[in-house]
Amino acid sequence: MILKTERLYLRELTPADAKHFHDLNADPLVVRYTGDPPFENVAAARGFLNNYEQYNKYGYGRWAVLIKENDEWIGWCGLKYVPEYEDTDIGYRFFRKHWGKGYATESAQASLEYGFETLKLKKIVGRSFKENTASICVLEKIGLQFEKEILLDGKFPGVQYGLTGND
Repeated sequence: MILKTERLYLRELTPADAKHFHDLNADPLVVRYTGDPPFENVAAARGFLNNYEQYNKYGYGRWAVLIKENDEWIGWCGLKYVPEYEDTDIGYRFFRKHWGKGYATESAQASLEYGFETLKLKKIVGRSFKENTASICVLEKIGLQFEKEILLDGKFPGVQYGLTGND
């Protein structure tokens, strides 16, 4: 377990999460603003998770988010080092039935605090499709500030928010 919040706990993703991971990305509304295609099958999701190198390379990554009360796997949240930008991105993705319950904000706030307090990161950014107002709202709720408009994957209008930690 990496983090605990009032209602949730976050832990490293494992190949055992493949079914959940596949099902999450199979929902076209969940991946609408991600640019990510769905996994072809559960085996493809397992292959992705088997080759997920963020934890070993950088000491952190995206984490599975589970409800404390019943261990239900509801999505993922966490930090990701992005080599092409040389920065750390905060991200989250949840099953639609859990949208609007504050889980993204709760887990993202905990991830942000972990990044600054435990990992001693200097800055954390969040990127979102410009149309994804729900995601932008989460970034603003956790304290990130608008920095600039960007193109995501070189073609989608997006925004970048950021926050610098206290040394």
